[in-house]
Amino acid sequence: MSLKSRSNKTYGGYEKAPNRAFLKAMGLTDEDISKPLVGVAVAWNEAGPCNIHLLGMSQVVKEGIREAGGTPRTFTTPVVIDGIAMGSEGMKYSLVSREVIANTVELTVNAHGYDGFVALGGCDKTQPGLMMSMARLNIPSVYMYGGTTLPGSFRGKEIAIGDVYEAVGSFSAGKITADDLRLMEDEAVPGPGACGGLYTANTMAMLSEALGIALPGSSAPPAVSSDRVKFAKETGKALMKVLELGLKPRDVLTFEAFENGIAVLMASGGSTNAVLHLLAIAHEAGVSLSLDDFDRISRKVPEIVNMKPGGDYVMADLYKVGGTPVILRKLLNAGLIHGEVMTVTGKTMAQNISEMKFPDVKHDHVVRELSNPFTPAGGIRILKGSLAPEGAVVKISASKIKYHKGTAVVFNSEEEAFKSVIERKIKEGDVVVIRYEGPKGGPGMREMLAVTSAIVGQGLGEKVALVTDGRFSGATRGLMVGHVAPEAAAGGPIALIKDGDTIVIDGEKGRIDVLVEEEEMKARAKAWTPPEPRYKSGLLSQYSKLVTSSSRGAVLV
Repeated sequence: MSLKSRSNKTYGGYEKAPNRAFLKAMGLTDEDISKPLVGVAVAWNEAGPCNIHLLGMSQVVKEGIREAGGTPRTFTTPVVIDGIAMGSEGMKYSLVSREVIANTVELTVNAHGYDGFVALGGCDKTQPGLMMSMARLNIPSVYMYGGTTLPGSFRGKEIAIGDVYEAVGSFSAGKITADDLRLMEDEAVPGPGACGGLYTANTMAMLSEALGIALPGSSAPPAVSSDRVKFAKETGKALMKVLELGLKPRDVLTFEAFENGIAVLMASGGSTNAVLHLLAIAHEAGVSLSLDDFDRISRKVPEIVNMKPGGDYVMADLYKVGGTPVILRKLLNAGLIHGEVMTVTGKTMAQNISEMKFPDVKHDHVVRELSNPFTPAGGIRILKGSLAPEGAVVKISASKIKYHKGTAVVFNSEEEAFKSVIERKIKEGDVVVIRYEGPKGGPGMREMLAVTSAIVGQGLGEKVALVTDGRFSGATRGLMVGHVAPEAAAGGPIALIKDGDTIVIDGEKGRIDVLVEEEEMKARAKAWTPPEPRYKSGLLSQYSKLVTSSSRGAVLV
């Protein structure tokens, strides 16, 4: 099969002379056009530091492509910087951007007949959006993460952006001064790259290796590392290799590959958002994945990684001890991942790991042995019960308490809840319920980081719980339950809760229940009416009409 089987349809033959004329207008020669034409999809803008360096990095990727015999063409996708949109209406566009990114790659690659593409991502939704496009298009493609930022510093202590969010709560409680808060604001993010802790960006980067769609070792080097530049060039070369081999994303993204991804998620205690994103990528790959698969793997894979927000270290520290392959090797040796799965190197996961050179340094402060885990089960648990019949998600390892029985304090938006927290109206023992923030109801399923961080900053992180049909940032800690499905806007039980109801969260048993008699809940359901859509035109209105339940990955149908 020709390496140009796609681009020849757009640029080959005498009748395509006008098409070639457009390429020649940009300086391409007949020789350039005779080679495979491949895209370099770059999630880039100047909204924040997470992706700011990726446009430059794409030029290094293009060098690798040219050296390997291809003709690269760069294009960009949108980016929403979650940390900036957080706590505002703008955050409603965050999850929406995942779908827009996937659609942008599809329309650009297909409209211009590219034979394959490299995908460069950074911030939270850019990564799953790009991975979804790879699975959807199913043409030769390779993913690369742009890298993490380095840790910040506050009075001699390393910090990450999550510490600043929690500092807002501490300041509101009078625990730190305005000068302390300003100093943290100035020093938390020292330069380019995505947020430093094991938040959503670094979690999804790890999973790109676990899924086999990125080069081994490519997820951990910081944005400013020379290794990041080396990986960029090698990723360009790798694209030309998978093109030559005819290796496509769905050859890599098998059910077993997703099991590997879930295993790494559980072993690392990564972001709850990864549940949503893995479901969405699997949907695009035609792989049947469910919340039950996450729960099953969580029960057998212990958490062995000590990274923020639940632990002490950041991605740059994992890089120093060998990166994601250190985790993969331990899981492979224990029989907890599938070594026979194919990867974009053209080799199996086991072959890749056997050929890796690991630094001869102590690493058990960051990654422990499986025989001495931080927790005996995975960092994320799936909860089900009368409050969440389809399921809910909690990062159980990010909380010292696994069980909470308390009184519901109900809010119909994030803003209402945040105002109440800042005004110190939340008391020990409460269960804060934030509803109508799901995929349809928000719309857009906002992250509740401003609320959860304020709660933790006020010293209530282990004394109250929070339940929402919205999402959480990877920086969230405490007993915070998200992705409650069905969501309130769809008439789920969370829509029927009233102030004063008793809610029980049992992380060990995987249960979340509201202690209200069944007949009473039926009566409430009969009296409930769907709220008016918050948006009646524009992108958010379109999204709310198409998006599915969070239990299905909040994909569009």
